[in-house]
Formats: sequence, structure tokens, C-alpha cells
Amino acid sequence: YRLERNFMYWWVYVAHAVLFYLGGFGVGWWMSGNVAGGVQFGASMLVWGVFVRTVYVWHITWAVNSVTHLWGYKNYEVSDQSRNNWIIGFTNNGEGWHNNHHAYPRCAAHGHKWWELDLTYTFIRFLEMVGLAKNVMHPTPENLKTDSRRAGEA
Repeated sequence: YRLERNFMYWWVYVAHAVLFYLGGFGVGWWMSGNVAGGVQFGASMLVWGVFVRTVYVWHITWAVNSVTHLWGYKNYEVSDQSRNNWIIGFTNNGEGWHNNHHAYPRCAAHGHKWWELDLTYTFIRFLEMVGLAKNVMHPTPENLKTDSRRAGEA
């Protein structure tokens, strides 16, 4: 069963582009006072809010598994070439602390140093507080010890 065949998922996928355009059209028409302004702002919202944003998100997502296996520093010695990369860490809300993730894959927090900003973990903690996330593994010394993929270390 493919998601593309489900009308609801197809509508959400298509509707977000339509809604970006219509929202931009409405705001542009309201701000400029004419239809041409609405068309121009609607097209701008469609290009920047849908197409450029989508391509940007694809690239920062792909960078996690390419850049963070080539450049950066290691907090932990693991059996692969994973690295922590601060540029990817900040552009991906914490996903760039890839060496930490490879050392402790079940840990919800990828940032293990005080300066490794991890907004994804902050959001997971919020979801846990409101009851939408359960059994979250926090980076306590005990959890890190049981989750370690490093041979004989913790």
C-alpha cells in the first residue's frame, strides 16, 4: 500500500503548495491593492516557500550522511568514520553531532558537550513533557553506558 495512492496524503502533499500560493496571493493583493501584486507575491511564496525550501531541506539532510563522515571532530572512538560537524550541527538543529549519535544511537540527545546545540532534543523533551513521547533515553551516564556501541567502553 503506497502513500501516493492515499487521497489524504496526496492532498496534503499538493495542498501545501496551493496554500502557499493562495496565502501569498491574498497577502500580496491586500498589501498592494491589486491582483498583479497578489500574483507576484503568491508566485514568490510558491518558489521560496515550497521549491527552494524543499531543495534546501533535502541538501541539509543529505549533508548529515555525507559531510559528517568526512569532516569534523570526534568525541568518541567508534568503528566508522562518523564525525561531529558544527556547521551541519547548527543548520540541522543538532543532527550534525553525528559521531555522538554513532557512539550512542538510542540516546535522544546528539549534542553531548555544553556547546553542541541540539534543538531536536529540546523538541523531544517538550513532546515528552506534554505526553506525546515516551521511553525517551536521556544522556545520563547510566543510559550512555548501556547504549554504548563502543567495544568495552562507557
